Amino acid sequence: MGWGRVRAVLVLEDGTVFWGRGFGSPGLAVGEVVFTTGMVGYTESLTDPSYIGQILCFTYPLVGNYGVPPYSMTDEHGLPLHFESWGIKVEGVVAHEVCFTPSHWSSIMDIDEWLRREGVPGIWGIDTRRLTAKLREQGVMMGALKTYEEGDDLDIGELRELVRRVEYGSTNYVVRASVNSPVFYESMHGHRGLIAVIDCGVKLSIVRSLLRRGYDVILLPHNVTASEVMKLDPAGVVVSNGPGNPKLCMETIDVVRNLIEYGVPILGICLGHQIISLALGADTYKLPYGHRGQNKPCIDLRTGRCYVTSQNHGYAVDPSTLEGTGLKLWFINADDKTVEGVIDEGRRILGVQFHPEASPGPNDTAWVFDYFIKLLER
Repeated sequence: MGWGRVRAVLVLEDGTVFWGRGFGSPGLAVGEVVFTTGMVGYTESLTDPSYIGQILCFTYPLVGNYGVPPYSMTDEHGLPLHFESWGIKVEGVVAHEVCFTPSHWSSIMDIDEWLRREGVPGIWGIDTRRLTAKLREQGVMMGALKTYEEGDDLDIGELRELVRRVEYGSTNYVVRASVNSPVFYESMHGHRGLIAVIDCGVKLSIVRSLLRRGYDVILLPHNVTASEVMKLDPAGVVVSNGPGNPKLCMETIDVVRNLIEYGVPILGICLGHQIISLALGADTYKLPYGHRGQNKPCIDLRTGRCYVTSQNHGYAVDPSTLEGTGLKLWFINADDKTVEGVIDEGRRILGVQFHPEASPGPNDTAWVFDYFIKLLER
């Protein structure tokens, strides 16, 4: 498809139009246009549930050069090795150049075929530097991505009007991302206990990280009740990453607030970190263009050490609202000093804005899982 007469257009809510070539599935995608600075890991990024509701632009100029491996390549727990969920989760893809002839021993198809199979449209051949600069200067904005055949009628005014009618921050995407019923995973590395994961759009690498530390894992719907969680007698609870505005996750916020009253150890990752903070009375706000990439430096305020982290978020915790919550500032972003982690060691509550499981990305902060395990075994 990407080699033929298929064209594509990306229309932003400020009226800007990018013309390019189409690849992937024919059709229309509407979502918040964001960018990631990661140089590798497009299979993990495109299957990250945190991107639901978003059109993802890759700043690295070449995408697809090592192809797409099969979902059937799994680890000892049956989890896919190169994907963060079972399927692409972004609404659309933006790239400067797409490789249609990949070279890698594990590849079974190119990225064009993958997107086509999963119904996701893409645009390539545009100046992604110009798009990224616009998003950095003006902030992320809604966009419409449409692929079409040359000669087809195309109404740009209609696309502009469509974009203006949709707002990313007013939709609770966690409802789409979460499991509807419990899903159990048995650890192949011992049976030290059970960890309950409140699934707001969990990355499978988080599940893998817990299983490999000897704990069975059960994924629970985002609207599970605290009493239902406690009936499982979990050693600890993880509130997962996920898409969208954390303030819209009212049911999950209530669940976490009640679980804190029970005294169960809790670890929040990304959206989960924001939900924990909201449950204890702090506030969150939307960042201009977010943090999405694999080389984001974070400083541990307790040790002074700086870690390179993988991140994907558009909201942050307001540090001025932490007073009275019992949470202490744990990590800050070395670039813009935004909150990257909170902690209440007495109540065994941890929250990190970055992804300690990385995937793709550095493994600098994998020790956060070990720290959580020590707390829940205390």
